[in-house]
Amino acid sequence: MKNKIAALLALCMLFALVGCAKTNEPEPAPVPDDAAPTAAPEPEPVAEPEPVAEPEPTEEPAESVEPEPAGPETFFFTDSVGREVELPMNIERVTISGPLAQIVVFALCPDKLVGIASKWDKTAEQFLATEYYQLPELGQLYGGKGELNLETLLASGAQVVIDVGEPKGTIKEDLDALSEQTGIPFVHITATIGSMGDAYRKLGALLNMPDEAEALAVYCDTAYAKIMAIADSVDKVNLLYITGDQGLNVIAKDSYHAEIIDLLSNNLAVVDNPSSKGTGNEVDMEQIMLWNPDVILFAPGSIYATVGEDPLWSGITAIRNGAYYEVPMGPYNWMGFPPSVQRILGMLWMAKLLYPDAANYDLMTEVQTYFRLFYHCDLSAADYDALVANSIGAAEALSPAA
Repeated sequence: MKNKIAALLALCMLFALVGCAKTNEPEPAPVPDDAAPTAAPEPEPVAEPEPVAEPEPTEEPAESVEPEPAGPETFFFTDSVGREVELPMNIERVTISGPLAQIVVFALCPDKLVGIASKWDKTAEQFLATEYYQLPELGQLYGGKGELNLETLLASGAQVVIDVGEPKGTIKEDLDALSEQTGIPFVHITATIGSMGDAYRKLGALLNMPDEAEALAVYCDTAYAKIMAIADSVDKVNLLYITGDQGLNVIAKDSYHAEIIDLLSNNLAVVDNPSSKGTGNEVDMEQIMLWNPDVILFAPGSIYATVGEDPLWSGITAIRNGAYYEVPMGPYNWMGFPPSVQRILGMLWMAKLLYPDAANYDLMTEVQTYFRLFYHCDLSAADYDALVANSIGAAEALSPAA
């Protein structure tokens, strides 16, 4: 009984504690009857966090490339007489000091020429492209018909002036003075008939045209070696090379103009002071009779056409036997005047004329090859026949040897 009473008292105390806890909470304020119900405030929008971009895979930084330094604008060229000349690295505008250089340089770079030393011979019109006739005429450094025209030279825009041939005694001083006076570099390239290949190689280095120059050099070397072999294998004929409208000038032995004549014949024109001019040394008829050559070569424009009917010449062996010929002409005299690279044609012609059995090549083919390489034109068979009409003797003598 006592246990039941104790449990009942504990339960009453528990209810009393719960009631006290409820009376301590504040009661809500009364709401007036006419008040509009208020909507519960909308929750503040929560900004979504911006997506964080994943880091892109980074490439390894490229190696820094140093800009290449610009190439040199000039270079130094040592010419054939030992002068060290500063020149533009890329030479596109060229002119020359005289007709000899004109023929040599034209073969290598006709489109670089901005001036010529003298007008092309009339016979060149049928062989050369017409634009080369429009170039300004500059005159020439040594001899000839006109001195070098410095005003025209300066106006041409030339980057270099090229002198080719036999070096004169004052060549260094002359070219240095002209270079200083004009501000245009002058260079000299020595060239003989035997060194023409080397001259082209030097020109190729000067003008940065090694391949083009080598093709011309190889042709020159090959032709010269061929003629040297013929010259060494034959008994040379007694010969005179006669020039002048009266036929009283000769190309003397040991002169620069006589290189081919001396190579391929016994040049009878021995004089005390061989002339350096293309007109040769003046002599008289008595001297020609004393020499009495077996063969005479007449320069173009000399007396070939009339000498056979002239009684004064009838006693000379060459005239009496009909062993006289006119040197081919076109675009220049094949034997010289000027004594330039076209003398290779003269060598080939002269060897075939005098020693047909030893010269076992077809002359027309050789001439056509030369015209293609050096004059940049195709020579027809009819053109060839016209060039050698008075120059080849009996036709059978010019056929290739069996």
